[in-house]
Amino acid sequence: MLARSYTVAFEGVEARMVEVQCAVPPGLPNFHVVGLPDKAVSEARERVRAALSAMSIALPSRRITVNLSPADLPKEGSHFDLPIALALLAALDIVPKDAVEATVALGELSLDGRLIAVAGALPAAMAAAEEDRALLCPRASGPEAAWVGAVQVLAARSLDEVVRHYTGQSPLTPAEPGEVAMDPMNRDLAEVKGQERAKRALEIAAAGRHHLLMTGPPGSGKSMLAARLPGILPPLSAAEALETSMIHSLAGLLTDGGISRQRPFREPHHTASMAAIVGGGKGAKPGEVSLAHNGVLFLDEFPEFARPVLETLRQPIETGEVVVARANAHVRYPCRFLLVAAANPCRCGHLADPARACTKAPLCGEDYMGRISGPLMDRFDLRVEAPPVAWQDLDLPATGDSSATVAARVAAARAVQMSRFARSPAIRCNADMEGRLLEETAMPDDEGRAFLVRAAERLHLTARGYHRILRVARTIADLDGSETVRHPHVAEAVGYRLVAGGKG
Repeated sequence: MLARSYTVAFEGVEARMVEVQCAVPPGLPNFHVVGLPDKAVSEARERVRAALSAMSIALPSRRITVNLSPADLPKEGSHFDLPIALALLAALDIVPKDAVEATVALGELSLDGRLIAVAGALPAAMAAAEEDRALLCPRASGPEAAWVGAVQVLAARSLDEVVRHYTGQSPLTPAEPGEVAMDPMNRDLAEVKGQERAKRALEIAAAGRHHLLMTGPPGSGKSMLAARLPGILPPLSAAEALETSMIHSLAGLLTDGGISRQRPFREPHHTASMAAIVGGGKGAKPGEVSLAHNGVLFLDEFPEFARPVLETLRQPIETGEVVVARANAHVRYPCRFLLVAAANPCRCGHLADPARACTKAPLCGEDYMGRISGPLMDRFDLRVEAPPVAWQDLDLPATGDSSATVAARVAAARAVQMSRFARSPAIRCNADMEGRLLEETAMPDDEGRAFLVRAAERLHLTARGYHRILRVARTIADLDGSETVRHPHVAEAVGYRLVAGGKG
């Protein structure tokens, strides 16, 4: 009496196929789960036993062995409950074996047989589509998994419904995709009084996905500006929405089975640990850098983050992915995000105001900003100062364009970039350019090149800083509707490297 069912084990955003083998030979009554299960998987036998008992199905007085193959792949999570139950039911000839083998299943069982939603339904559906199998999951996970489209998704409320489906008594209706969520943006850029230069930098950052650092005293509007960045970013494309939703599915952040076309905006507190930022912990879960994939990662009080945490950002910023290394596995997550950081000029925040500055000024400012290393500072394309706004100016009419107006310009610039990189699918915006493509598309005219050479010598630019100026200049030219990068575009791009300690 041997039967098989199929499920998945997660390694990052990849779902690896697992064969659940169940044998019920004669022997002393027992129930074993083998194949490198974690605690939650080992406990599945008790949940399965109780769920079958609730359906008045008694386990035979035999030795039940469940093997999760491949045996050297770690198995973690409660989603193994349903496939273990299916393999056991097939081994007992309660449900047809061939129908079970044609399905990839995942779901947690309650003691009364109800199916509880689990994380990872979306990547599991992708894996099922590649194997040309249907996906069986809890009812609450069905709308999420149905977004794949290339796979039949069967969503059941209980194990009893699953049995009735396989025995032909009451077939399950395929699940429909959940709704596309678009949260209304109630934060308008026009609400921010003053800070015109910072608003301009925000627009450039959104148009080319350039990393931005804002410095200024407390209350100058840095957090207000960052909170309005999602309102000027273009919505996620279909491919980007699926990429981002797969990560959020693994983290259990998708609600009601819907996916969002709005770009993620993550703002972790400065006390966050290294595992919370880059990923790790039990099961090597995705961190904030991956949850912000295709969106924005906002780090307020930037120098207050632990130095090791900040330094871990350097590699993900460059490569667009993070590898969480563990003794038994290396888990890879995508993390192509727009980093926005905000910092006070010093610990007291009033370095530029002699009447309010502390007694350690100006050395306190150098020490405080010195917490940001030169290599990390070099990765910011745009650095702007947000000066204090006088309270008298708050009664003046709002100035500057609304978020809708700025978003239209950003969308037009992004459309130009999509056309430019049509033959390079791995490159989606100007910040991704490198090598020959960067030289061909972002090299300025003769006047602009001469200015850039002088600036590079005077500012002692690194090779990275030089290339980042070229990318920013290309984005400014796109916003200007210019096919050629000219001297004014280069001059503006260089101007964004002259603040925040002057580290080029």
